Amino acid sequence: MPSLPHSLRALRHRNFRLFLAGQIVSLAGTWMQSVALSWLVYRLTRSPFLLGLVGFAGQVPSLVLAPIAGVWADHGNRRRIILATQTLAMVQALLLAALVLTGRITVPHVLALSVFLGLVNGFDIPTRQAFLVEMVTGREDLANAIALNSSVFNAARLVGPAIAGVMIGLFGEGTVFLLNGLSYVAVLGALLAMQVPPRAVPRGRGDPMARKLTEGFRYAFGFPPIRALILLVAVVSLMGVPFTVLLPVFATEVLGGGANTLGFLMAASGVGALTGALYLAGRRTVSGLGHVILAAVAVFGASLLGLGASTRLALSLAALFGAGLGMMVQMASSNTILQTIVDDDKRGRVMSFYSMAFMGSVPFGSLLAGVLASRIGAPRTVMLGGTACLIAAVVFARALPALRAQVRPIYVRLGIVPEVPV
Repeated sequence: MPSLPHSLRALRHRNFRLFLAGQIVSLAGTWMQSVALSWLVYRLTRSPFLLGLVGFAGQVPSLVLAPIAGVWADHGNRRRIILATQTLAMVQALLLAALVLTGRITVPHVLALSVFLGLVNGFDIPTRQAFLVEMVTGREDLANAIALNSSVFNAARLVGPAIAGVMIGLFGEGTVFLLNGLSYVAVLGALLAMQVPPRAVPRGRGDPMARKLTEGFRYAFGFPPIRALILLVAVVSLMGVPFTVLLPVFATEVLGGGANTLGFLMAASGVGALTGALYLAGRRTVSGLGHVILAAVAVFGASLLGLGASTRLALSLAALFGAGLGMMVQMASSNTILQTIVDDDKRGRVMSFYSMAFMGSVPFGSLLAGVLASRIGAPRTVMLGGTACLIAAVVFARALPALRAQVRPIYVRLGIVPEVPV
């Protein structure tokens, strides 16, 4: 069993400690807003379709902007980009709070502000992923940093929804949005306190944007292991991850509960995700993560089938624990492998394609889930997504031996595995 110091080894880097401290506060607010926004839309409309539409509006900009953001992340000042995106996200939350607290909020307002935040996240997410390598110097601690970052993300996912459920019942959604806006002060302060050495200017900085995009695309999709990981993330994000937008339907119509029930459901998924992140933080090597990804996708798909079949809160909580664990382990393990094998001068662009697969596919899945749920019901929609994930796991399993053989020379060069198999 790994020791605690080993599981926290990335914290020896000062910049990463600062970043993680800010994230703890800010991400709790983000998850609180996510729950409050879903509840607000469902309270105003009682429409599964509009739940899906709001999810679509908030995430589809990532699909369009991620490649451009990846070029900026490779050739620009990553910390300044993140400072700008986090400031704009804070403005979005405060505007949302003002509209709700003054009683002027409408669904068009929600859609417009969701699109705005999606535009911000389109630049923030790939840049933040690429910035990890500047906060944690040396690849030996990079996997642990990704796992710890995921742990904080999912600890916030555990705490945030539970707090939001209580806060919505006591004070309403507007107070939750206000608290989220204030939470960005922590991450902005952490970014300003960092001491980041200047980064070497990559080759081709003056090249046209189209040439940089083409170079990144050929690099990412010309190497089968990178291509396979990105495509698997895309399938799971399109068909499986949108179960989250339907949780208000499960809380009210399937389980007969309210805002507190929704908070419990999201918290159960957060506990599973946190468990998966802590497991990854304790791993001593990235070797073997291919099999971990395969198992995670299988667990995720099976858990969605269980959620769709359940009509009892305890069973739904157990299924969501498994779904959160499987989703977290797959996404973080894929992130870790990509960050380990990618060339530094193309890191931003590869992570932008990862962000497109993860965040860019979800809005289409959310829209599809909303349409299907309106016609066949939320439980059957979720079960359909679980089946698609299990099929993807089978396809990935067949390709895994060849992919491992192609990654092995990189791991040998980096000293991750011995030159002669043992």
